[in-house]
Amino acid sequence: MLKIAKDKLPELLKAWAINAAVFVPQEKGGTRVFQPWDGQPSLTLDGGNTLEPPKDLFFPRTETMYRYEVQGKEAGVTEIPTFDGKMVLVGVRSCDARSFLIMDDVFLTKGYVDEFYRRRRENTRVVALACTQNAPTCFCTSFGIDPGRAEGVDVQMWPVADGYLLEPITAAGRELLDQAGELLTATDTAPPPAAVPGLVVDVTGVTEKLQGMFEHPYWTAVSRKCLGCGACTYLCPTCHCFDIQGENRGNSGYKFRCWDSCMFSEYTRMAGGHNPRPSKKERLRNRFLHKLQYFPERYGKFACVGCGRCLDRCPVNVDITRVIREVKEVAL
Repeated sequence: MLKIAKDKLPELLKAWAINAAVFVPQEKGGTRVFQPWDGQPSLTLDGGNTLEPPKDLFFPRTETMYRYEVQGKEAGVTEIPTFDGKMVLVGVRSCDARSFLIMDDVFLTKGYVDEFYRRRRENTRVVALACTQNAPTCFCTSFGIDPGRAEGVDVQMWPVADGYLLEPITAAGRELLDQAGELLTATDTAPPPAAVPGLVVDVTGVTEKLQGMFEHPYWTAVSRKCLGCGACTYLCPTCHCFDIQGENRGNSGYKFRCWDSCMFSEYTRMAGGHNPRPSKKERLRNRFLHKLQYFPERYGKFACVGCGRCLDRCPVNVDITRVIREVKEVAL
């Protein structure tokens, strides 16, 4: 186990920033988000999780996919160079680290590889920070996530009174810590205990129960108060719906993709006008079925990480933990 003094952490980030863009949680407009570290001495790693998940660093809100140009009857396509930089994410919590693995399933498996996503993931090193305190809306342990040790990361950090403990998990993580030089010292200090979320929900059997509930009247009841604002999907670290749009300018233009939401009526509206999810009932039902039934059926895992962002920010308190409990109780 290695240790760095808290006041030396900016020097460590400076060493990593020589060859990569370093992102750390920072205050912006009154909220905590991952932002590029530009040398500022003050850091807020210990201020709880960010309001927005760091998924946009791998899956940007908008991204140009290719450009095209038409000359007479001829058309040409210009591919957009994929990301070739390097990134280091520092302070990623266990819930968000699990979300990266879920997004990997979507963008890198089942016979399809999204090159835009792949390049960013492969060129990024993840330094996780254990949770020693949690919010009332956290329930990550309900999905088997250890808030004290993240999955799929390169370095695990733990906050202690006068600094941070660090443990390399991968060879790439070892290379990161080798860059620290004399900033790190060996220690036999044990990591502090992880915070245990007070909110717990039993997800056992919920997928099987949902398989018989597609037409259940429960969805009409639970959708009544939903506003369809889509805040839950934009703040969710695993939601990945996107749309592809084009911009034409004379004989040329470009195609880009942008985040979308299954909570919006236009998302499933077809060219002929038909919409298979015409009301809030169908859209809210799809949101929960996707996370708790469809994704487990396809990938063998839930598409929720219990970060609690949707519970915290839903303006009408639509609560996925309550939905799980109620689903398990309704009669079929």
